[in-house]
Amino acid sequence: GPRLAELLALGRRLLEELEASTEPSSGAPAVQDKVRQGLDALQRAAAMVTQLELFSENEELEEVASADLKFMLLPALLGALTLKQVDLSRRREHLETAREHFQHFLKLCRNYGLGSFQLPPGTSSEEEARSSSAPRDPSQPNLVAMALSRTAKIERYKQKKELENKLASMSSSVESGTADEDQIREFYILQIQKWIGTSLEEIESIDQELVILKSRDAARQAPAGPRGPPRPARAPVKPFILTRDAAQARVFGAGYPGLPIMTVDDWYEQRRKQGIVSTPQRVPGFEEPGSPPCPSPPAGASDEEMQKQQKETEEEEDDEEALRKARDWDDWKDTHPRGYGNRHNMG
Repeated sequence: GPRLAELLALGRRLLEELEASTEPSSGAPAVQDKVRQGLDALQRAAAMVTQLELFSENEELEEVASADLKFMLLPALLGALTLKQVDLSRRREHLETAREHFQHFLKLCRNYGLGSFQLPPGTSSEEEARSSSAPRDPSQPNLVAMALSRTAKIERYKQKKELENKLASMSSSVESGTADEDQIREFYILQIQKWIGTSLEEIESIDQELVILKSRDAARQAPAGPRGPPRPARAPVKPFILTRDAAQARVFGAGYPGLPIMTVDDWYEQRRKQGIVSTPQRVPGFEEPGSPPCPSPPAGASDEEMQKQQKETEEEEDDEEALRKARDWDDWKDTHPRGYGNRHNMG
């Protein structure tokens, strides 16, 4: 079978290809196939390291061979590849597994004195019980912890940039085989220190996502609370229409009472038949052009009767004059809008 170094090289190469991938989706079959291949190679390599007992808690860093230092990266590489799995139904399981890998890597580095950092709290039930024994008000932020965390992040970022620059300058000589043992040893130690910062960042991100997933699961499993009394049925509301067309239809539609249904002459004739308006009397000498001559008063009529007849004729003529003026006024309003000719208020 493949050797330990070949398995490590395969897993690292697949991880670098995934980091530089331009696939639009991390769930693409080609991407997930590389993730499975990388995990399989690194898991086989980690099993071989355990079997060979390359690292021990009772030895110092100087006791580890320079060629074996690169195998200390196996837990960190396993954690990075585990996070690239996209099975949503097992997301919480993948997060916890990746966190264990990163935690194992950090403990290993701490035992060998590689870097000065504080180990993140574990996820064991005992540690969770200890942390929950002294609850803190979530509304009161721990300002000291926030300030320390921000300072640590800034420091890790600076160290990461410095390590990347050193590794870039040394990688060509190490890969070509021209570097001596001291340079190879320094190169691997720099890689381990770079992954220490990456592991701390990943654990912090994993913890935040786990809190969200646990809250979601708790909300799904929580029993539904008692419902209040049903609301009384509301009385049906009569529909109404507020549209311009509907309003216009009611005003200008057929059957509007303001539309004329007879002429003035028809109205006058109707009133005359009802006895409300008397038949107009004509006075000799006041006939309209084209009208038949008005009959003369009968002979022997007294002066009083003549005056009465003349008075009725004048009243009828006044009515006709008032009617004519009313018609002229209506015609004038039809052709002149309201306010026509008002020049006093120019505004």
